[in-house]
Amino acid sequence: MATIAVLGTFDTKGEEHRYVADRIREHGHLVLLIDVGTLGPATLEADISREEVAHEAGADLAAVVARRDRGEAVALMTRAAPLVLARLQREGRIDGVISLGGGGGTAICTAAMRALPVGFPKLMVSTLASGNTAPYVGVKDIVMMPSVVDVAGINRLSRVILAQAAGAICGMVSARPSEAVLKPVIVASQFGNTTACVTRAREILEAAGYEVMIFAATGTGGRTLESLVESGLVSGVLDITTTEWADELVGGVLNAGPTRCEAAARAGVPAIVTPGCLDMVNFGEPATVPARFADRRFYHHNAQVTLMRTNPEECAQLGKVLAEKCNLSKGPIRVFIPLRGISVISAPGQPFYWPEADAALFEAWKSNLRKDIPVTEYNGNINDPEFARLCAEGLLALMVR
Repeated sequence: MATIAVLGTFDTKGEEHRYVADRIREHGHLVLLIDVGTLGPATLEADISREEVAHEAGADLAAVVARRDRGEAVALMTRAAPLVLARLQREGRIDGVISLGGGGGTAICTAAMRALPVGFPKLMVSTLASGNTAPYVGVKDIVMMPSVVDVAGINRLSRVILAQAAGAICGMVSARPSEAVLKPVIVASQFGNTTACVTRAREILEAAGYEVMIFAATGTGGRTLESLVESGLVSGVLDITTTEWADELVGGVLNAGPTRCEAAARAGVPAIVTPGCLDMVNFGEPATVPARFADRRFYHHNAQVTLMRTNPEECAQLGKVLAEKCNLSKGPIRVFIPLRGISVISAPGQPFYWPEADAALFEAWKSNLRKDIPVTEYNGNINDPEFARLCAEGLLALMVR
């Protein structure tokens, strides 16, 4: 028997959450009701009251309510609800969470869900689920289910949707993965332009007894990789494709934020770092490229993706950034640099071949790097099997220290 948290704004959605809670109990599970409402009286008695939730963040809910500022109230619960849910999960008091809501409820409750680890069942029934859900999901595995109609009472359609949602969260908490031998985990970053390198390195690492999880360096992928490292589940990082920093610096569409490449360093997780695909900044269709870049070198990867070559000035800045990130390392780290191309298309004879730009990147990285961090230069391309072998074996050596 599992305990499922039913989290919501019970001042406006109490009837709907009660209906879901009753359906969950019919499946044989326990329910823990948590109220994150603020401005109106509760219409459903909670196991954890809104006052208790606010107290978790050190706030006086009565004072906030007295000001009648809905924005302030939502902001408070957005801070407090994650603290409550994370604590309940750590204490083993809940096995899953479900919520229903419109704009405010979705913002509060998905913020709380993002505080939970990947793999913990989380389901959000929302009026916003058919649009851009990235701000609500982040890098976590939150299931966003469209409410179809507004979450405003029980009717012939919402009755079906909400009953199915209750069944879904019950199924999620009951599901178990197939039995498997649990191996230590290595995470790796990959782009189409570094696939050959990562594929060969993965084969070597798996043969050595590791499970390799590969993340596409598309912004979300990089943030997810960092989040997984922060979770403590990762034994090593093969950061072949640090390209997201080019988008972060220059203004491309696939940036992963200013903390990319920090998680392993701060946690002391062994890491190999290379300049994979720092030769390119990502944009959408050609018409989406900002006018200020009109005289730059471009490569049309496909109809939806336009790549812009980083120039020597940008590469020098990127080298300094990567050095700063590596210098944060509390654990073993090595830098591997392929001297004849950091992607498929920057190899000699390819469209992004620009040795002066690459040299600016490499020199800035090396000159700003801590002297105790080893640098290996390889006279070949990043996708050469030999370079992949050097990176894989280098990481294995760091992890057995």
